[in-house]
Amino acid sequence: MKKAYNFNAGPCVLPKAAIDSAIDALKDFKGTGMSVIEVSHRSKEWDAVMDECRALWKELLNIPDTHEVLFMAGGASTQFLCVPMNFLEKKAAYLETGVWAKKAYKEAAGLGDAVVVASSADKTFSYIPKGWSIPTDVDYFHITTNNTIYGTEIRRDIDSPVPLIADMSSDIMSRPVDVGKYALIYGGAQKNVGPAGVTFAIIRRDALGKVSHYIPTMLNYQTHIDGKSMFNTPPVFSIYVMNETLKWLKGIGGVEAINKINVKKAQMLYDEIDRNSLFVGTAAKEDRSIMNVCFVMAEGREALQDEFLSFAKDRGMVGIKGHRSVGGFRASLYNACPVEAVEALIATMQEFEKLHK
Repeated sequence: MKKAYNFNAGPCVLPKAAIDSAIDALKDFKGTGMSVIEVSHRSKEWDAVMDECRALWKELLNIPDTHEVLFMAGGASTQFLCVPMNFLEKKAAYLETGVWAKKAYKEAAGLGDAVVVASSADKTFSYIPKGWSIPTDVDYFHITTNNTIYGTEIRRDIDSPVPLIADMSSDIMSRPVDVGKYALIYGGAQKNVGPAGVTFAIIRRDALGKVSHYIPTMLNYQTHIDGKSMFNTPPVFSIYVMNETLKWLKGIGGVEAINKINVKKAQMLYDEIDRNSLFVGTAAKEDRSIMNVCFVMAEGREALQDEFLSFAKDRGMVGIKGHRSVGGFRASLYNACPVEAVEALIATMQEFEKLHK
């Protein structure tokens, strides 16, 4: 089998154990004689998967009893609309740190009064804004904790005087989170906790029911709480793989253990970028993401970009081309990305440097 070091930004690398289990379940789900993609979502066998997956979320993130864990469809992009539908009564506030944060704000602004507290657009979202304060006259404050395109990350849980809402699509389960500080945490699974197709939402129950307008049934969080994430047919295969991924994470020591590994991987790669004469990091050093490492060719060496991409591809590197909107390179170091892959990328960068000194 061809060796590939997968640095794709999403869908992302998944644990081999989860993939192997999914292959088995596609053939025969829990001895039912049916595939996991054809079994009834009302069966006791499927109920057990849903219960286990929900319990793993609560255990791994130490989610308090005040919060519900939901599995939905539509990706984080649909959540951008669900958030103001469920929380925006008079006014909302957003921190603008990248493309996805802008899109989240756009949906709120289209429904009501929304303000941008601070933005890093002036420097192509290469840093997290500083010195801002959260308005106290808003219904909620929204942040995007990790910015996949630009490689910046908020690695702390903000103290907010108003309900705090976070899109954690690309760094959920990568570090401990004080869930109790958030009214809502949401995201697509396809960065860290599973394949595309399922969206997670961790919501504080008492934060709901504050708006006076009608909320469309499928956009109403209460619908999915009451239906235990099965108001309609859930994305069963994606949830199954998510469950297997979380079992893998628990087996290696949980969120605290993977955080140490993630910090190590990112530091190794950033150290090489800072040392290597051919490459330069693009994110402010104090705001560097440990999930998405973004870099470009050094000044005067830009003509080598395509050559390096080809050079790296020949050595098994997959998905290191930067987002189409910014170019350069991006290595996504999600939970299941092994240290071995980072070591291989570093060796490739060093080899390329020797050829062009």
